[in-house]
Formats: sequence, C-alpha cells, structure tokens
Amino acid sequence: MAETKAVLVQVKTNDFEPKIVAFFCNWCTYLAADLAGTSRVKYAPNILDIRVMCSGRVDPQFVLDAFAKGADGVLIGGCHPGDCHYQEGNYKALRRVHMLRRVLHEMGIEDDRFRLEWISASEAERLKFVVNDMVEKVRALGPLRKKSEARGPKSEVEEPDAKVAA
Repeated sequence: MAETKAVLVQVKTNDFEPKIVAFFCNWCTYLAADLAGTSRVKYAPNILDIRVMCSGRVDPQFVLDAFAKGADGVLIGGCHPGDCHYQEGNYKALRRVHMLRRVLHEMGIEDDRFRLEWISASEAERLKFVVNDMVEKVRALGPLRKKSEARGPKSEVEEPDAKVAA
C-alpha cells in the first residue's frame, strides 16, 4: 500500500488587512462597542479599541504615536455634542481633530485614515457601520507609507576630506 502524505500549502495572498487604533469614550462609544458585543452585532475585527474617559482626553501625541507604531488608521469615538459627561470634552476633541488633520496632511497621511465620530451608548448599529466603513476605506488605501519611507533609504552625507579643508 502506498502511503499518502497530506501536505499543507500556505498560499500567500496580497490581501491587506488594516490595523486601526480606536480611542473610545468610556461613557458612550465604548458602551456602544459593549452593546454590540452583547447583542452579537458583527463588525470588522480590525480595530484595537482603547477606552479613554472622554474623547477630549485623547492627546494629539496618542494619534501620532499610533501611526508611528504601525497603525494604518485611527478612529476617535465620543459622545454627541451636548451630551458629553464632562460638558465640553467632545468640543475639545473636535478642535484637536481639526489641528491634527492639518498635521497629518503635512506628514502625507490621507484624510480617510483619521476619523472622529459621535456614537452614543445605544448606537451599536452605528458603531458597526462606522467601523466597517473605515476598514473598507483604509483597505482601499493600502498600508500606510510615511513620506520618509516613500523616499527610500536616507542617503549618507559625505564628510569633506580633512586634508582638503586644511
């Protein structure tokens, strides 16, 4: 009898799956994600959600660090305007987002990679739509390549010869 061996072949595809870091307000968007889980609302698993007490507490450096450390997109979720548990935290977040958009544009990061959404605790379906929509948009953009990577490796600057300078 001839023995048959099963051979597993791993087919490498070029399907890109984006990594999205999501900063969710403790009182609204994070609870919407919890509701989505308990209600078995399915959405793309491409997000790493980080609970913050308020969308206004998302420091711009958090967003820049997320991109620098490999995130293909960043999503900030907060309470609807006028419903913030800290009165004006979401307005503070909105002002920071406008500033960050200009900085990210200067860095060569596309607008669709960064998003701010108002999602209340009862809006699990809205969370599903927002996450799926963002994943599809970032997937269409492909992996994030920062300007320094797009230019290629740094060229070394040659030091002038000490004898010639003398």
